[in-house]
Amino acid sequence: MKAAATQPYSWNVRVYYEDTDAAGVVYYANYLKYLERARTEWLAGAGVTLSALEIEHNAVFVVHRLEIDYHRPARLGDSLTISLAPVERTRVRLVVAQDILRNDELISNARVSLACLDKRTWRPVVIPECIPGHVRRVGRTGSTAPREKLS
Repeated sequence: MKAAATQPYSWNVRVYYEDTDAAGVVYYANYLKYLERARTEWLAGAGVTLSALEIEHNAVFVVHRLEIDYHRPARLGDSLTISLAPVERTRVRLVVAQDILRNDELISNARVSLACLDKRTWRPVVIPECIPGHVRRVGRTGSTAPREKLS
C-alpha cells in the first residue's frame, strides 16, 4: 500500500431507481451508502484497499459518530458528486467532512468520525501510516472546502 497526500477528493454517482422511495426521491439511508462508497474510493485512490488494511495491519475502520444534514432532495437520474476532506486526525480516529452535490447545489453534508480498531480485539489501534492524513480545517457548516492547514 502506498501513502498519498490527501487533497479534497470527489467521487461521482448516478441515482438509480433502487435508491429512491415511492416519490422518486433518494431514501435518506442511501445517502449514507454514497458517503461510505466515496470514503472507500478515496482510500483506494491512495493505494489503500480495505482488505489489505485488514490483512497487513489487522486494522478496520468503523463509524463512531455521524452527523448529517439534508438540504435538498436528490432524485432518480440525478448525477451526484460526493466530496471528502479530512478535518481531524488523532492516533486512533479520523474525522472527515463530506458533501453531496448536484452540480453546484448542496444536497447534503456530513461529518463522519471513524475509529481505527484492531480487527481481532475490537480495541482502538493507531491508524496505519498508509492512511492519507493531510488534514484541513473546515467551517461550521461542515463543507469540505479547504481552509487553513492544521499542523
